[in-house]
Amino acid sequence: KNISARALLLVIIGTCVAVQFGYAQMVASPDGRFISYGDGTVFDMRTEIMWAAQDNGSDINWFQARTFTENFRGGGYRDWRMPTAAELETLYDGRKLQNVSCGGEPVHLATDFIKLSCRYVWSSERQGGEFSFFFFDRGYSRFYPQSYNGLRVLPARLGVRR
Repeated sequence: KNISARALLLVIIGTCVAVQFGYAQMVASPDGRFISYGDGTVFDMRTEIMWAAQDNGSDINWFQARTFTENFRGGGYRDWRMPTAAELETLYDGRKLQNVSCGGEPVHLATDFIKLSCRYVWSSERQGGEFSFFFFDRGYSRFYPQSYNGLRVLPARLGVRR
């Protein structure tokens, strides 16, 4: 109940900001959890994380993923970062399917507002010389060498749209 009231308040604030700054393409998901701003960003009301609306679109290693994220300017923001594996896991929903262009297996994303081009997404977490990534087709994370060139990145940032 408390979370619902908080989510409703964030939707109202987001709507007011959208109207004030002219984000006419702002759309809420049917369950009210996600807001797509139409500028390449999607806000998750439950976690208060803003996501890029799509991954980088091609195979990259961890260093390239970090550079991509640091240079990402979705929505005009400059504070994008690589998400943790736990943050990526919040986007996983085994009941929903989305087709991807690589690998053949569909992914399980909690929203259609975010598009992945492949099943595997790098995270910021490190264990020795390996970094974790999240399997969006299976719902768990693993560690791979940072030089592995076969994953995507989905930038994230904290906070509501200002």
